[in-house]
Amino acid sequence: MQQWLDGYDDRDWQTIEDGTVRYALVGIGWWTRDVAIPAIERSEFGEVAVLVSSSTEKAERIADEENVERGISYEQYHEGAAADDYDAVYVGTPNAYHREYVETAADLGKAVLCEKPMEATVERAEAMVEHCEDADVPLMIAYRMHTEPAVRRARELIENGFIGEPATVQGHNSQRLLEMIPDPDQWRLDPDVSGYGTSVMDLGIYSINTTRYLLGREPVAVESRMSSLHDAFEDVPDERSSSLLAFEDDVRMVTTTSQNAQVDTQLKITGTEGQIELDPAFHGECSLRLTRGDLVVDIDHREFDAEREVLELFDYFSDRVLGDAEIGPDGRHGLADMRIIRAIHESAETGEPVELR
Repeated sequence: MQQWLDGYDDRDWQTIEDGTVRYALVGIGWWTRDVAIPAIERSEFGEVAVLVSSSTEKAERIADEENVERGISYEQYHEGAAADDYDAVYVGTPNAYHREYVETAADLGKAVLCEKPMEATVERAEAMVEHCEDADVPLMIAYRMHTEPAVRRARELIENGFIGEPATVQGHNSQRLLEMIPDPDQWRLDPDVSGYGTSVMDLGIYSINTTRYLLGREPVAVESRMSSLHDAFEDVPDERSSSLLAFEDDVRMVTTTSQNAQVDTQLKITGTEGQIELDPAFHGECSLRLTRGDLVVDIDHREFDAEREVLELFDYFSDRVLGDAEIGPDGRHGLADMRIIRAIHESAETGEPVELR
């Protein structure tokens, strides 16, 4: 087993030694304030320079509370205010508003880090990607699992043959949304803002995208079922969702997710020779279990909570902005997830398998 564990570098992606990217953060919800801002301030290559919110008063008040130099409104942001004060934009608004802020950033010539899922619909995501490509501006989607050391180690082990040939994947992600945010009128339960639904868009995407990243394979077909039973979920179809995905090389994946269930995150990849399990997987504190024959090794990465994962994400993006290396999860990569999620919802609606084109 030791041969599989030697020589691992947590930051094998790093290409620069110094430099600073000044960020404008668009959308100052709890995630931005509680996680993103502290993460950037602790990071090696990032600095929070501008906060952008619904009003100048709110933006300036929060900027003062967070010791950030500038606070501007969404309108001022679109007008180009404070553009000289930042180098890149992080978009952390609800899904259906990503496109307008990303496109403004592109028009201003700023690199963009956009939260997942990248938009509310495939069509809006396509337009966003094309706009950034036309402006020759880098667009990265904020898949923090790509820079989570436990996940990167798992990917390296799979590539080196630790599990043999991948055969099956089991993924699960659930949380109690209404306990976290006790408001039935919140945007994650509004399909006009969240997109195709709530559970797959917000949670299921972790299992799907991390599997794509770990295996280096894409799904070719999907079959799914979903339901909503709680009154607060009456406008979205997927309080509970389960899907069977067929990946390239006939790797089979079962993924389940719910916004109204006990908090739990898992991802298990089983191959012809071994198994890799992430548990917990997606809500911070990612932990890795390796099994090969009778040997079992647990690798604890619990010092990596959500804030530390986001720190790694921003430093990776800063590294790519300041250096010459190619961005990994770019807009085209995120667009593939949007098409997969649309197919999952289409299959649930029709009761039939859907092939991915």
